Amino acid sequence: MPNAGSTVNSQILNEVSQCVESINGVKEGRWKATLTFYKPILRDQALAVDFPRDFLGMSLPEQPNKYYFILRAHKIVVELDASIQVIMEKLQSYKSRVALNFEGFQYQLGDFQLRVGKVVPTHSENLRGIVMEVEYLPISSLEKSRQIMEDFIDIWQDAVSKRSLPGHFLHIEPNFSDYGLGDHYTSQHTAAQYAQVMAQLIASVQAVQAARN
Repeated sequence: MPNAGSTVNSQILNEVSQCVESINGVKEGRWKATLTFYKPILRDQALAVDFPRDFLGMSLPEQPNKYYFILRAHKIVVELDASIQVIMEKLQSYKSRVALNFEGFQYQLGDFQLRVGKVVPTHSENLRGIVMEVEYLPISSLEKSRQIMEDFIDIWQDAVSKRSLPGHFLHIEPNFSDYGLGDHYTSQHTAAQYAQVMAQLIASVQAVQAARN
């Protein structure tokens, strides 16, 4: 039997899914992405400064044969073959500290593709947040699609405001040029965005904990 936490998760995800359907979103199926926090396996503590500490790995459903590394402190995002995960296991230089799953449903809404899901640690039902990924399919230019995306977000916020959801949605877009990424949107942009989402979620959790203390 699921615990109370998983029941709450399902209720919130169902509410958000109903929001998407209320603005004529058509459900296409399930989706899942995973973000992993890595930490170095140090045999010599003196080498600690040589290893990046904020080191993330990302798998995306639309790129099953690729894997993405994000070094947020250095503003680097790299696309690699998915087999890099096996190589890392064998090299034993980094190990997974914690992995977070983004999982839920994919929708089609006119020219928009929406992915709505809950954010939960692997092997846990403790909700960390709800994420919505929005893609405007006809245009791959960030600048040309900006106004259309902003208009969509306004419509979405209006739809959400009619429901009594705990918390609120934030529009998160990193400065992609910091990562050396151009105006043409790619999966590397998506990986950088998820890293930014995670930073926001962690900051929110820490703010709540600080308020309780």
